[in-house]
Amino acid sequence: MTRAAITGVGAVTPLGVGADALYGGWTAGRSGIVDGEGACRDFVVTDHLTKKEARRADRSSQLLLAAGDEALLQAGWGAPRAGELPYAPERIATIIGSGIGGFITLTNNHEALLQGKPVSPLAIPLLMANGPTGQIALRHGLLGPSWGTVSACAAGAHAIGSGLRELRAGTADAVVVGGTEAALVGLARAGFSAMDALSPTGQSRPFHRDRDGFVLAEGAAALVLETEEGAKARGATILGYVEGVGSSQDAHHLTAPTPDGSGASRAVVQALADAGVAAEDVDYVNAHGTGTPLNDRSETGAMRIALGDHLSSTPISSLKSAIGHTLGAAGAIEAVATIMALHGRVAPPTLNLDVPDPELDLLHVVGEPVALRETPGRAPHALSTSFGFGGHNACIVLGGAA
Repeated sequence: MTRAAITGVGAVTPLGVGADALYGGWTAGRSGIVDGEGACRDFVVTDHLTKKEARRADRSSQLLLAAGDEALLQAGWGAPRAGELPYAPERIATIIGSGIGGFITLTNNHEALLQGKPVSPLAIPLLMANGPTGQIALRHGLLGPSWGTVSACAAGAHAIGSGLRELRAGTADAVVVGGTEAALVGLARAGFSAMDALSPTGQSRPFHRDRDGFVLAEGAAALVLETEEGAKARGATILGYVEGVGSSQDAHHLTAPTPDGSGASRAVVQALADAGVAAEDVDYVNAHGTGTPLNDRSETGAMRIALGDHLSSTPISSLKSAIGHTLGAAGAIEAVATIMALHGRVAPPTLNLDVPDPELDLLHVVGEPVALRETPGRAPHALSTSFGFGGHNACIVLGGAA
């Protein structure tokens, strides 16, 4: 079976610009949450785009394009429009996830309409949820299969899974995948607050006894996937692998997960089977870990079903404790952090875990960086889970490079 090698990663998050800032900051226990939100305060758009390019892109696309440039440069593909693509452009796919799309563009133009001001002729293309996919394909001249995934907080993970399937199907030699979201606007804040999803204290505390909701954040991540054969043939550095994917539907409630985690567990079990990885060979779990009472309890149930007796010895942590919830970008950002954890052989900590929830005592949630176990004869494996409103569940199995 075709293996999907990861040859480049990029990220823009509340911890800074770049994948190293993400993993290094998280592992060091730093938080990117300020005043109850996770904004990408270090991102300066004109460091990455011309003023004209910036005007023609919603912030969600701006963040993605910066992350994409980093990923493609690390993969050795060259700068935008440099003509250095390693494969025929018709054989390079682009699949980007977003839960909402150009929310800032939408709200700004709606406000202009209400005030009797002109609506931008770019309003529609910039607010489309598939807009970021089109933007990154246009920037790099990628002509292969292309679409956006829109499945709430599972969108980024679904994009990665779709990329793996494109490579396995032989319809692409390489895929640029990822996720992005920029929704730090009044409507999003009010909407999530109205449904009691946001933490009233502005703290992200996954698996904590007193967790009370998530912290809204923005960010983007991109990954370059290539067939292992193609990556090795051109001498690329392989950071790791997307080994398997799984997805499922709760069909339980529009926003609440199944209480026992049975819906999410099907995605995890499916991903492990797809990867050919046994539960005892999972060395780390990057949990969805939103810090809401319902999610963390349900996710515990899902992991209990999927990992069984191995659950209590498998280190688990949640990136959302450090950056907040980036919605449709979360799965992609967390995949980047996870592959870097496998590469560095260190599981980053769950921040703010001073009082773990005793009802979730089967989980081995780590509050400090933990070295991953070394197993002779094989590279480490990790799970990255993403669960979204609408009952959407996704799980990715990632493997470290030998």
